[in-house]
Amino acid sequence: MSKRETYSIDIAGVKRELPLFEIKPGLRIAILNILGDTELVQACARELAKKIKDVEYDMLITAEAKSIPLAHALSVETGKPYIVLRKSYKPYMGDAIRAETLSITTGQPQVLILDEKDREIIKGKKALVVDDVISTGSTLQGMRMVLDKAEAVIAAEAAILTEGDRAQWMHIHSLGHLPLFTD
Repeated sequence: MSKRETYSIDIAGVKRELPLFEIKPGLRIAILNILGDTELVQACARELAKKIKDVEYDMLITAEAKSIPLAHALSVETGKPYIVLRKSYKPYMGDAIRAETLSITTGQPQVLILDEKDREIIKGKKALVVDDVISTGSTLQGMRMVLDKAEAVIAAEAAILTEGDRAQWMHIHSLGHLPLFTD
């Protein structure tokens, strides 16, 4: 097995080698996987908390699954609660709100679901939307759709990294930007 090419990055003072994966012919992306990387998650949460200190919001919102550790750590840093939008419906979720988008990573439809228990909590509240990496914005779009249906207000959007068209993501509170790798 040949060694995979990587992209070096320093995020919040932590250095990582991100593996490059081809997502379609001629296009590779650097993959940030924060699951299990407590050093990186804590450092990113501390730095993002500084970047959003002037944003007025009531709670954090994220999508299942890779950004959950970030939302949890950011919740600890800021003292704000967080809600996770799930990707599959379970009967205990009751009268849930759903939105569907197309995932760039899988090329498949992606469903985001707000549990019935969280509907009343978020209604009329200001939400800070959090993700690990914002690339095409499909997950972000799904989160926006769910929050709109839930009658919540988006106070701001934050991510560890943005990717692709930097100008498109200038409003995102982030710690860095990843290039796209074309052959």
